[in-house]
Amino acid sequence: MRILLRTTLALFLFSLAVAPAIAGGKDLEATPQGKAYRALLKTVTAADYEGYKKAMAAESAKSIDAQTKEMNMNPKQVMLFLKTMAPSDIKLTDLKITGKKAVLSATGKSDGEPQYGSIDLAEENGQWKVVQQSWSNKKS
Repeated sequence: MRILLRTTLALFLFSLAVAPAIAGGKDLEATPQGKAYRALLKTVTAADYEGYKKAMAAESAKSIDAQTKEMNMNPKQVMLFLKTMAPSDIKLTDLKITGKKAVLSATGKSDGEPQYGSIDLAEENGQWKVVQQSWSNKKS
């Protein structure tokens, strides 16, 4: 009886230890990449144009300035546009890291419809930055 009890207890503890790994168990919000993306989203909510550029990869930040000029918009208008276009209820669903590049997958909603996002990130000077994000109403 003791052996059965010990075996059962050992299996139970083993299953608790292994279950997160089997389920993909990583808390994506706690990863450096998840934190970098959430930081970017906070800048959009706060309408912080300079903060937004700092959360982006260097080349992407340069591109933002060029697009802002090209569209004849000021930073405040750009941030309002980004806020309007951003899906709501964003949940990070997957993360693939290859060296200093990563891709976050996410889901969200726009006008009540499901949206599927892909967020490309790159590590620059020890910090993860968003390169670009794309959203669609179709799974890719």
